[in-house]
Amino acid sequence: MKLLVAGLDSAPPDLLFSRFIDDLPNIKKLLSESIYGPMKSSIPAITIPAWMCMATGKTPGELGLYGFRHRKKNDYKDIWIAHSLTVKEKTVWDYLGEKGYKSIAIGIPPSYPPRKINGIMVGCFITPDSSVNYTYPQNVKGEIERVVGDYIFDVVFRKDERDEVKEKIWEMTEKRFELIRHFIQTQDWDLLWFVEIGLDRIHHAFWKYFDENHHLHEPNSRYKNVIPDYYKLLDRELGKTLKMLDEDTAVMIVSDHGIKAMKGCFAVNQWMIDEGLLKAEYGNGVRKFEQLNVKWDETIAWSWGGYYARVFLNVKGREKKGVVRLSEYEKIRDDVAEKIKSIRGPEGEKWRTEVYYPEELYPIANGDKPDIMVYFDNLSWRSAGTVGWESYYLLENDTGPDDAVHSQYGVFSLKMPGVEAGKIAECEIYDVTPTILKMFGIKADLMGRSLV
Repeated sequence: MKLLVAGLDSAPPDLLFSRFIDDLPNIKKLLSESIYGPMKSSIPAITIPAWMCMATGKTPGELGLYGFRHRKKNDYKDIWIAHSLTVKEKTVWDYLGEKGYKSIAIGIPPSYPPRKINGIMVGCFITPDSSVNYTYPQNVKGEIERVVGDYIFDVVFRKDERDEVKEKIWEMTEKRFELIRHFIQTQDWDLLWFVEIGLDRIHHAFWKYFDENHHLHEPNSRYKNVIPDYYKLLDRELGKTLKMLDEDTAVMIVSDHGIKAMKGCFAVNQWMIDEGLLKAEYGNGVRKFEQLNVKWDETIAWSWGGYYARVFLNVKGREKKGVVRLSEYEKIRDDVAEKIKSIRGPEGEKWRTEVYYPEELYPIANGDKPDIMVYFDNLSWRSAGTVGWESYYLLENDTGPDDAVHSQYGVFSLKMPGVEAGKIAECEIYDVTPTILKMFGIKADLMGRSLV
């Protein structure tokens, strides 16, 4: 048996399975032959760590990955960026390789630098550019460039030149599928798993043009069909790819999380300054957190921006100028969490803010974890780490144009010989690895369950 896994970054069930499905003939036919349904993502529902949670069956805490960047050894400002060598847990392709199965892994975050596998690995969106070695084995790089020319890993999407963003994403996606079809035809493989990051970039860059209910919606924009047109592109490319597979090849579609309209950004550090939790001076104008003059010996907490907020307490003996005694840690953390949960929206409306403690979410919380993880209004409001705004509530993203935020549910579908098609109520991101391993007759002690 062979398995093709099509990873569509940020695909939400309401668009892929419902709103757009009649314009996606290839995906519609595939779903009619598949088990499928919404898939609950990891917490946090972020590209890194979610894809690796899916590929290992392990939680962000076990992986020690809580996002793209992390604090370095409890430093106030020094950080490290997630990369492939930080993943110590076994992946699906590691399990398969031990049994002699060959895998091709294309663009699964984080996969730079490329790691040795029984097969081929091609780097993901964190790859700096095509000048570096981005493949295992190294000689595959030359083969890729002969097939598609200059390979594209990602596109800068938080910029005002929307035509350029659109064109580059189209080019990136067409090259990715061209490479996938080349490998299907020329390589010996049992598992071929790719991730197309373009869908996520299209969502973030063009959501306000497509969504009539978005607070920044521009009616009759020439970009209003970019998102549905991109779904049609994915459907065409996937259709051409599926034609190359025989009937015994299983096909899975997965996404790491979903997507929805961004209602705005909440300036969490500015709020913390006003609440007396963060002692900092910033003068006039908007400032990044790194530019603040922080009085650390008077600071209780601070936060990082992002699709979710990571809040850190200034703990005595852990941070260089910590003030929160360990004996007071739990009480102070609970107090800060309650303050955060009491935050209301710009019109005084109640938010569905969710607050998590890493050690309560995960069986183990490794690495440079935050003390508190926050979903403002169930992720509808992004967290802004910058300060100096006239209001806590920003209509737009503070780090460049971005119209969408992540949502907790992505998608799962599986067409497999002998498995009866139909909707499934719900599954979790941790079920993907056990499902794939069972398909190949491999046992492993993991928290998820096989869906077949």
